[in-house]
Amino acid sequence: MDYRVAQRFAILAFAALPFVVINLVNAPIRVLQAAQDKVVSNPLANDPSAAKAGELLFRSNCSPCHGLSARGGGRGPDLTAGRWVHGSNDSDIFRTITQGVPGTQMPANSFEDSETWAIISYLRSLAPSTQAKSTGDMAKGEKLFIERGCSVCHMVRGKGGLLGPDLSRVGASRSLAYLTDSIREPDKELSDGMLDPNNHYGIPMVYDTVTVTLKSGETVTGVASNEDTFSIQLMDTTQRLRLFQKSELKAVRHDRKSLMPAYSEKMIDAADLEDLLAYLESLRGS
Repeated sequence: MDYRVAQRFAILAFAALPFVVINLVNAPIRVLQAAQDKVVSNPLANDPSAAKAGELLFRSNCSPCHGLSARGGGRGPDLTAGRWVHGSNDSDIFRTITQGVPGTQMPANSFEDSETWAIISYLRSLAPSTQAKSTGDMAKGEKLFIERGCSVCHMVRGKGGLLGPDLSRVGASRSLAYLTDSIREPDKELSDGMLDPNNHYGIPMVYDTVTVTLKSGETVTGVASNEDTFSIQLMDTTQRLRLFQKSELKAVRHDRKSLMPAYSEKMIDAADLEDLLAYLESLRGS
């Protein structure tokens, strides 16, 4: 082979090398993504013994959020209502259980594949929820939500305040009983804030009342937006975001109570409550 031809061939081969390496590196990723996207049916479907094993696993690991019978708890939605926000086929539910949902209370789980399929078998074996639905008027409830000032603190579909939890999909993630208690007795079970999937060291956020005392004696009350060992970021009651270094503070106090007032029947009667619940139930993130 002529020297110049050989040299040119070597240059071309060297130039193509990065593309070959990139393809070799990305090939397993593409295969993994294809495997994740493939719809796979539960190999333990319609197996009563698998469903029984899945029930035991569910009660041990999932019931604190979703309730003993999967019909909803304080932090997790009713899994018998047919509202699979993150996908309803077996593959989707398998992915949700194993990988979790970033930015939500749903964590990744390290079950064996057979255990995950058993849990899905159990969920599929459950009868549809017979939980009562609100009998109120959704349109009236939306109007009430605005008139009573709920939107001052709560955001819905990008509009509203930031002091309280975003309610854009609260109907898909909370039970009717939980919503009722949140209005009548907001201190009963405090809502959890969104988790930052990139922050593995932050303290889990809860919508409790936080009061910081500065060395000057000034106090600031609000809800913690972020907190770690050295600092705290606070949304105060005027919805102003404030950052404090803990070394500059006298004290940080968390009170297990909500900034939201309790709405008694004198403030919101039974009919208005039903309308408000109907509106909140309609908020499913779509």
